Amino acid sequence: MRKLKTLAAAIMGAGLALNALAADLKVGFITSLSGPVSSLGIPYAKGIQAGVAYKSVINGHKVQMFQLDDASDPATAARNARKLIEEDKVDVVIGTAGSPGALAIAAVARETRTPLISIANANLPGDDGAWMVTLPQPAPLMINAVVERMKQNGVKTVGYIGFSDAWGDLVYDALVPAAKAAGIQVVTNERFARADTSVTGQVLKIVAAKPDAVLTGTSGTPGALPYRALAERGWKGQIYGTHALINPDFVRVGGSSVEGLLAPTGPVIVAEQLPESNPIRKVSMEFRDAYKKANGAVPTDAFSAYSFDAWLLFADAAQRAMATKAEPGTPQFRVALRDAIVSTKELVGTHGVYNFKPNDRYGSDERSRVMVKLEKGEWKLVQ
Repeated sequence: MRKLKTLAAAIMGAGLALNALAADLKVGFITSLSGPVSSLGIPYAKGIQAGVAYKSVINGHKVQMFQLDDASDPATAARNARKLIEEDKVDVVIGTAGSPGALAIAAVARETRTPLISIANANLPGDDGAWMVTLPQPAPLMINAVVERMKQNGVKTVGYIGFSDAWGDLVYDALVPAAKAAGIQVVTNERFARADTSVTGQVLKIVAAKPDAVLTGTSGTPGALPYRALAERGWKGQIYGTHALINPDFVRVGGSSVEGLLAPTGPVIVAEQLPESNPIRKVSMEFRDAYKKANGAVPTDAFSAYSFDAWLLFADAAQRAMATKAEPGTPQFRVALRDAIVSTKELVGTHGVYNFKPNDRYGSDERSRVMVKLEKGEWKLVQ
């Protein structure tokens, strides 16, 4: 009898252990560790590791993180998402480094009813994007800040060159109405692929148009290409960029051609230059500590902070979703988690203070942007 009781207890204990394992929270993370978007994807990976170091247990539930490389390919990103959801049974997907890849993942997220926290700037209106939110600031919010600065600097005409993809479109579509309202004429709309090695033809057209300034709709290392080409042709006008350029590889590759560049970015980049009363400063400093703990160095880019904020958003929402009594790993929990994410209120991150709504993909407001200027390889806050 004693042996039977011991055996029963052992079986019950094993069952409880399995239940505890099944109840672990699971996060699927997709980024671009290779390919043309890797200059962004690698910092994203370091940022998610900082998130794990910062908070790896939520309400007593351990968080498991599964990471996959999409090689900068949207089709691979979609396949990765399907694997993470169907095979690894993740509760949420965070990713990826490029807008086209994020849109591909969003389609899988919608089909499988799995929440997606996009760390690339991607937007799908209506039901198509009902299972996603986007962490990076929306293009209109940031481009309005750029155009305001252009107007202050006396710019009357601006040339545009951007990627021939969703990000290039987002920036251009934000620039045109903002420039028109400010009395600034957009005189070019040139495009190139992320993997291109030359933009000579496009830049010659920009130089011929003689704009007062140039704005690019690019990101990461490939984003330096237009500035280098402009400098090679002796162009001396004002240069502007977006928050998608704030990383050390862009600065390194751009060199002297990007000196003086003006761009909007999240407050985390100049956290130590913010007033002590700004709540974003405190979280940004905590992010730096977690990043150093996870990666052995301090962060020097804006992108790792986006994936860290995605982790904060997930952790905050997961804690509230658990109040529904739905178990992690179930369809019911994924619904509860999505509902919690899109009802987030005043969550302080490194790039801003987030407020989401079910019908709005973005959670940022004016608190998520500052203007910076590149001076001798360092980003300086512009008052």
